Amino acid sequence: MPRGRYFVYILASKSRKLYVGVTNDLERRVFEHKQKVADGFTKQYRIDRLVHYGETPDVLAAIEREKQIKGWLRKKKIALIESGNPAWEDLSEAWYKADSSLRSE
Repeated sequence: MPRGRYFVYILASKSRKLYVGVTNDLERRVFEHKQKVADGFTKQYRIDRLVHYGETPDVLAAIEREKQIKGWLRKKKIALIESGNPAWEDLSEAWYKADSSLRSE
C-alpha cells in the first residue's frame, strides 16, 4: 500500500448538518466542497465548513476511521468536534483568505 498523508475530516453547514470524508489532499478537497464542484449531499445542503480533521500516514487506517465516525451517533460526532473546536470555527478559513487577498491587489 502507498504511504503518504491521509485525512479524515468533518464538514458542517451553518445549520450544523455534518459530512464525514477521507482524502489525501485536505486543502484541495475542502476547496472543492467550498466551490461546490460535485453534485451531491454537501452541495445540496451547503456543507463546506471544516470543523474537524485528523491525519494518518496509513490509507487503510484513514478509511477505517472514516467508517467508524460515520457509524457514530450524531451526539458522539458533535463531542469529537467540540473537543478540539468548541466554537465550530471553519478551520480552513485562513487558507482561502490569503488567496483572495492576493487576487484583489
